[in-house]
Amino acid sequence: MSRPTLTDLGRELVFFFEDFLPVQRGLSPHTIRSYRDTLVLWLQFTAREARRGVEQLTIRDLTEERVARFLRFLETDRRNAIATRNARLGSIHVFARFLAGRHPEQLGTLQRVIGLPFKHGARDAPIEYLERAEMEALLKSIDRSTALGRRDYALFALMFNTGARVQEVLNLRRRDLRVDAPCQVRLLGKGSKLRLCPLWPVTARLLRELIAETARCDPDAGNTLIFANARGSALTRYGVRYLLRRYATQAARVAPTLKDKNLHPHSIRHSTAIALLKAGVDFATISQWLGHAGLNTTMRYARADLDLKRQAISQVFPDALAPPRAGRLLLDGSDMVGWLRRL
Repeated sequence: MSRPTLTDLGRELVFFFEDFLPVQRGLSPHTIRSYRDTLVLWLQFTAREARRGVEQLTIRDLTEERVARFLRFLETDRRNAIATRNARLGSIHVFARFLAGRHPEQLGTLQRVIGLPFKHGARDAPIEYLERAEMEALLKSIDRSTALGRRDYALFALMFNTGARVQEVLNLRRRDLRVDAPCQVRLLGKGSKLRLCPLWPVTARLLRELIAETARCDPDAGNTLIFANARGSALTRYGVRYLLRRYATQAARVAPTLKDKNLHPHSIRHSTAIALLKAGVDFATISQWLGHAGLNTTMRYARADLDLKRQAISQVFPDALAPPRAGRLLLDGSDMVGWLRRL
């Protein structure tokens, strides 16, 4: 039986994901997956609307009107936030520009797709992170008497130690770890940028024990994934999110504040950044530690932590938060140095 012939859309999708994004634009696998997720959603939506199979869709099905209905579907049916809706539209814009350069006969239709505007009104949600007591409660909720529990404990300890993105941790292989002094891990971040992150001795010990426990007669041991599921396959981001929510629910019995938090794996990365900031680490070091593209991304953590805000207001308006100290004079020059420090 002969294989079905790809439509023009099918051929372009193959080239888009196999050559244009990874080779010509040099995007990371994680970024490419975000484009994939968007186009899979659009293909499924369009196939349902057109009452045809996905494999029968053509470039002519990518129209302004259909994309506009797809965006409404994201907001109403999938309840996506404006920021997510705009991110999906951005991916479609890139794909439409790619098609326009290769199919000039469709330029008019594709230009109207590219002209669809982003929606205003997206709000920056508060950064969700774990306080120290919450992080300790989360880790203590993990049953380390089981092999999977020991894996999960090492996973979340490493994520908090490094502040790594969840996919960066899940991609780790044994060759990326150094568990002898000086202990460190090599992380591959966005844009295929490599960075080294130091490991606490306790984290290195957990990883050393995990590797010893899961070691097999593997001729290519250095290429073995650190974190695998019960079947030996790679853990997924969704799996880690499920584990985090499960342990957070258990930990909420000890730390009730966890009940009000909508946690996801990136919350642990935020927790690392806040912890470093509270410890007095400068922004440039935190930026390098987390693999941020620029300091602006790191600076948002200064706006997130209430303790830092309390410290700031106590410096500017000390009398608003505490009774005045006896004998302290502010205006007669007797405490000029203190006054200058509070400016």
